[in-house]
Amino acid sequence: MLRPLALFATALFALCALSPLAALADDVVGLVIKDVVVGTGSVARDDAEVRIQYTGWLYDAKAPDHHGAKFDSSYDSGRPLSFTVGADEVISGMDSGVRGMRVGGKRTVIIPSTLGYGHKGAGPEIPPNSALVFDIELLDVR
Repeated sequence: MLRPLALFATALFALCALSPLAALADDVVGLVIKDVVVGTGSVARDDAEVRIQYTGWLYDAKAPDHHGAKFDSSYDSGRPLSFTVGADEVISGMDSGVRGMRVGGKRTVIIPSTLGYGHKGAGPEIPPNSALVFDIELLDVR
């Protein structure tokens, strides 16, 4: 009796591990910040105006560095993004991801859906409940 149950459990585990569900944004439960280059300039703090270059990707658990489809990039437009940290001008994951960076720094931030666009998504590029990955370069702090 125990052997068929163990075989069933093993098969169920294998199916779950190989299913597309393993690549869903549910894998991202909290903000993940990875400094690629630590800057040496001024620090981005609340109420400071920052200027950044960024590229935004949909999170993909199976892709290298979790970079799925690219949905936006300030590099492509040639215009850096400026915003005031902590003023709710950008998604909260971006605010938190930039906070504490130093000018000249580069950072990869993985943002759970709850700190991104949530259950609404954002247009056709960002489906509902999507986790996001941003590569950010801090250019200036004022």
